[in-house]
Amino acid sequence: MALWFECKVKYDRMQENGMVKKVNEPYLVDALSFTEAESRIIEEVKPFISGDFSISAVKKTKISEIFFNETADKYYMVKVNFITPDEKTGVEKKTANFMLVAASDFKGALDRFEQGMAGTLGDYEIASITETPLMDVYPLDLSAPNKTQV
Repeated sequence: MALWFECKVKYDRMQENGMVKKVNEPYLVDALSFTEAESRIIEEVKPFISGDFSISAVKKTKISEIFFNETADKYYMVKVNFITPDEKTGVEKKTANFMLVAASDFKGALDRFEQGMAGTLGDYEIASITETPLMDVYPLDLSAPNKTQV
């Protein structure tokens, strides 16, 4: 199971009008620890950022699954409640999970989520779908050089 960390990268970005603006952009990284997350995000963004940059924050997320889409340019957070009956009381219990979906728009996010959940046997309900400010997601690539499988 992947452990996802949100890392914020602070740097100066050149705007289209030639002005320089300080930005603080969030990225998502698959890592085992805060230290590894910081190291991985530095390696991932280094080719795309000219000049100095810093990692302003690293925090664990509650994302349980990600539905990728190579053509998508946005990420949507889906809060889904899995419904299970409590055998002792007979009352339905809802357990919240957070899943990230890559899509171009809200409808695409809903469709992609439903495709990904097609084989699910349990009952669930979608509590919310919200667009995130995430710039990119970097899953762990074990085939890359200098990576060892645990």
